[in-house]
Amino acid sequence: MTDNNPATFPRAGLLRRLAALLYDGFLVAAIWMLIGLCIQLIVGADSNKLVDGVVETNPIVDAVTFILMVSSAAGFYVWFWIRSGQTLGMVSWRLKVLNTDNQLLTVPQAIIRFFLAWPSFFLFGIGYLWMYLDKEKDTLHGRLSRTKVVLVPKSHRPFN
Repeated sequence: MTDNNPATFPRAGLLRRLAALLYDGFLVAAIWMLIGLCIQLIVGADSNKLVDGVVETNPIVDAVTFILMVSSAAGFYVWFWIRSGQTLGMVSWRLKVLNTDNQLLTVPQAIIRFFLAWPSFFLFGIGYLWMYLDKEKDTLHGRLSRTKVVLVPKSHRPFN
């Protein structure tokens, strides 16, 4: 019989976390492609110009696109984390994000976790490598947002 108490679930390892991140990255990229398509349908494909071998774009369209990309990615993660603790990639790799009280994340925790995870990853992965120094095997962005990623048992049913 498997213990279904989240307090007893082990922390997830780095490779599982990165694999789930890759899976979710494909989903977020698909969302971004739809955003790009919608923007092209609204402003037209001729809004970009090739001048002396350099593509020139409208800075307002660029800013709107960037804001939509960041907000859609944040919305993706925050939605899944506060609803079930698992994105689709996390379900595939049997991961779940919880707060340190073993409850689902609050909206502020999810937002903090999302925005701290970017520098954790892009600054040479230092926030993820922190796992190897932390006594509880938490990432730096997990520690700062008071969250943790655990490995759930095979018997766990997602989206309950």
